[in-house]
Amino acid sequence: MEKLMVLWESTSIPHFEPGQLIMMAVGLILLYLAIVKKFEPLLLLPIGFGALLTNIPLAGFSEVGGLLYFLYKAGIAETPLFPLLIFMGVGAMTDFGALIANPRMLLLGAAAQFGIFATLFGAILLNGLPGFNFTLQDASAIAIIGGADGPTAIFLASKLAPELLGAIAVAAYSYMALVPIIQPPIMKALTTPEERKIEMKQLRVVSKREKIIFPIAVIILTMLFLPAATPLVGMFCFGNLLKESGVVDRLSDTVQNSLINTVTIFLGLAVGSKLSSEAFLTVETLGILALGAVAFSIGTAAGVIMAKVLNRFSTENINPLIGAAGVSAVPMAARVVNKVGLEANPHNFLLMHAMGPNVAGVLGSAVAAGILLALVG
Repeated sequence: MEKLMVLWESTSIPHFEPGQLIMMAVGLILLYLAIVKKFEPLLLLPIGFGALLTNIPLAGFSEVGGLLYFLYKAGIAETPLFPLLIFMGVGAMTDFGALIANPRMLLLGAAAQFGIFATLFGAILLNGLPGFNFTLQDASAIAIIGGADGPTAIFLASKLAPELLGAIAVAAYSYMALVPIIQPPIMKALTTPEERKIEMKQLRVVSKREKIIFPIAVIILTMLFLPAATPLVGMFCFGNLLKESGVVDRLSDTVQNSLINTVTIFLGLAVGSKLSSEAFLTVETLGILALGAVAFSIGTAAGVIMAKVLNRFSTENINPLIGAAGVSAVPMAARVVNKVGLEANPHNFLLMHAMGPNVAGVLGSAVAAGILLALVG
């Protein structure tokens, strides 16, 4: 009988706590969204599985010496290696042609970041409610969710609020996955049917020289005026230069495929390791999820409104829908803009036009993270 008791105690079953079971259910929900609904499967799948692993009693995945502990320690906690490498891969897959051909789209990418700074104040105001105690660093890390840029959110959270990393990462990637659901109602509410039908002039052809000069110019300007943003912007521009230079195809192909895929797996598992019941099952987590939705909605609305303003003062037609692509969800936000535009006008192809503010939004969220890091870091 004593041996049976020892054997029973050696299993994880008697050691499960209610919070761990709840977090494993959360992990299963993330796996469902990734596999069945195909919502951001590249990251929600490893994050969901990481949540399962970290909540298994006695397994020790997230304890000192465990696999997930080392992944988080080496790739996020001590140095933001994983999000920076992913930014390099995203840069290598990005075409700045649409932005170079129409530089005004930088304004739409900048306007969409308004949600970040609006939510910063919202997080601080939540401290007036029972159960909330967000510091300025916490509020800054939460606010970056409004940029709809997962790697940037993880980068900033690891610097300013590591204890909130799991909730912030899940919120950021969840709202990125929900772009096709959240954005269209906002876009339609802020535009008229006539505005959604506006057809835009075809973009000019951008030369290879312009595409090579652009990332170099961006990193030089960032280095001079906002050095705190250079880790993100620098890796993004380096990846893009690998692609556009045309002289290192092997390196560009590696960064776009095998490297970013490998790092994505490690990043997802590392983030999943922070989905423990102690860190996630708090009233502050609910506040983060709510603020993330507000931040993303405000960013979308601000981009659309800025596009309406530009259209009023521009000699060339600008469809206000493309302002919604100013958030950093590349290329999903641009695809949603194109879909809504086609619904209004079957001859209205906005994808390439929307890619301009979309890639501007990636730069904008990185710059916003640099500003917050410089101010409160």
